[in-house]
Amino acid sequence: MKIVAALTDPVDAARAEEQGADIVELRFDLMTGDPATIAKTCKESCSLPVIATIRSAAEGGQFFGDAEEWFDRLRLVIPLVDFVDIEQRFAFYAPRVKETGKIIIASHHAGLMIPLPELFMIERDLRTYGDIVKIIVTPGNEDDIIELIAFTHAIKKPLCTGVMGAQFRYARAILPFFGSHLIYCSSGSPTAAGQYSVVEYIRLMKLLNGDNDS
Repeated sequence: MKIVAALTDPVDAARAEEQGADIVELRFDLMTGDPATIAKTCKESCSLPVIATIRSAAEGGQFFGDAEEWFDRLRLVIPLVDFVDIEQRFAFYAPRVKETGKIIIASHHAGLMIPLPELFMIERDLRTYGDIVKIIVTPGNEDDIIELIAFTHAIKKPLCTGVMGAQFRYARAILPFFGSHLIYCSSGSPTAAGQYSVVEYIRLMKLLNGDNDS
């Protein structure tokens, strides 16, 4: 499991590394300014791998353009990062990203719970172009959490699962125990409701793992 520090400001990258993050995510849809300059600032201030993300409004972000506009904003950043997050609506450009040698995170964010059979279908579709599949849902009750855990445990290929919102934020903490490869945290301003900070999550993991030195 790797801790991803989701950033709204590249100057927070150095702090994220000091706090113990394994990867940083640049949320370009939440930033102003030239994306290439932002990426360079991040790379100069920390040695961690970088995810480039432009999250669409339809999936909880602040990007309101079409696929062509999405790629036009992203293309100069690709040589400067290690991972590229690609929603299915932008998958047309996945081969062009793939040929640069970058790792693709194929993502799907839903404002509701997805039934278990459909989760497997979405995972299969995202896997056609992604190296890592990321599926985030919004549970309505504890039964939904149990289904999400079961789904996470069943997938043996690289997968990230999580929840939107603060109501069931504890699921963020426990899903890595069942196979989720990434946990998205904050360092600086949170990028989503319910996020743990990097410091909080590391402390929590020490407690859950029985580290008596924590």
